[in-house]
Amino acid sequence: MKSIDIDRRNFMKKAGGSLIAAAAGSSLALSTMQAHAAQSSMTQTKQTQGATTPQKALQMLKDGNARFLQGKMLKRDLMQQVKATGGGQFPFAAIVGCIDSRASNELIFDQGIGDIFSARIAGNFVNDDILGSLEFACAAAGAKLILVLGHTECGAVKGACDDVVLGNLTQTLSNIKPAVAAVSGFDSDRTSSNNAFVQAVTDKNVVLTVERIRERSPILRGMADKGQIGLAGAMYDVHNGKVTFTA
Repeated sequence: MKSIDIDRRNFMKKAGGSLIAAAAGSSLALSTMQAHAAQSSMTQTKQTQGATTPQKALQMLKDGNARFLQGKMLKRDLMQQVKATGGGQFPFAAIVGCIDSRASNELIFDQGIGDIFSARIAGNFVNDDILGSLEFACAAAGAKLILVLGHTECGAVKGACDDVVLGNLTQTLSNIKPAVAAVSGFDSDRTSSNNAFVQAVTDKNVVLTVERIRERSPILRGMADKGQIGLAGAMYDVHNGKVTFTA
């Protein structure tokens, strides 16, 4: 009987320890969930923007796309963010993207209201208006990163490859023609029917757009040279949702 009592006490100690450990684990998981929930409802402030480096801003976009790919987007109270940003905005990044309906910057990077500036134009190029908007975003409003985002299957790039002529679109596509001209090695078929050629032009267009931002905006070039902002390029795959950072 004594041996049985000792074994029973040992069993109860082990069982009790397991229960305590389980309870502690549950408590930790709950705390993590609560912290995650609190973070998800946060809106960018002057303080958080000021504490963000260009490198951190880029990582925030990478992390956001990773969440998007995993289907683990943050749960945000959008109306709370509307109220929080009513008196001012402090985005951490500015994205130059295409108007393509499949490439919404806020969605694919899992960002909320007040998190990013979004400049969208067919072919994700820059002109004086876009450059002025980027200068406002960074020099006036404090954004720490400019990302030029291209995407696969871009209709604007295909139009530029095929020399499409259509009203005002003709002038729009002329901004992509330098990328078409810069791509070599496709002498047999330089049209939109050649998917490899189209993608090569799409990639080159991102690179040239990043270069144009530096060349045509002394303000942004100066900020980049001082490490105040970052300049980067990326490609979004409309087939799988993944963003690949390229430049």
